[in-house]
Amino acid sequence: MALHKLQVDDFYDDSYKLIAIHCRVEDYRLAYLLNKHLELKLERKDADIDFKYLESSYSIFEWDNETEYVMWNLISNVCKKEEDSLHSTGTLFSDTEKVLKTFHLIPEFKKVDYFIKISDEIQNVDENLILNKLKAIPQIITSYTVDPLKIRSKDHLIF
Repeated sequence: MALHKLQVDDFYDDSYKLIAIHCRVEDYRLAYLLNKHLELKLERKDADIDFKYLESSYSIFEWDNETEYVMWNLISNVCKKEEDSLHSTGTLFSDTEKVLKTFHLIPEFKKVDYFIKISDEIQNVDENLILNKLKAIPQIITSYTVDPLKIRSKDHLIF
């Protein structure tokens, strides 16, 4: 009897482009700037990307350009949550303080604030043109392409 094994990588589609963005503005403001400078129509999705086991969620904006068969996603890489932390003072009653915890969608890129994921079926999107337009936006500190095959947590980009 033959034994068949399925690899998880067999189901993974890596035919997309990934651009990292370092930018300190809020997600809705960056989506507005991208819409203006790249002539996109990004809209906030109703549901964020939630990871129950990490207790974190990440905002996502999407535009499906049906005429050019391109799906654009703007994904936040940072989730900051305020949690209670028990701080012992040595007394009978303990004080609770708030602690700000930071989570990352792609932990290998902790300094990246946002990712643009471009899924194009016919490979007609010019990354260099996009990077040049991104560099023209004054609020963006820097942007560069990322090879999706080198990301260990690439399954977080499946949505």
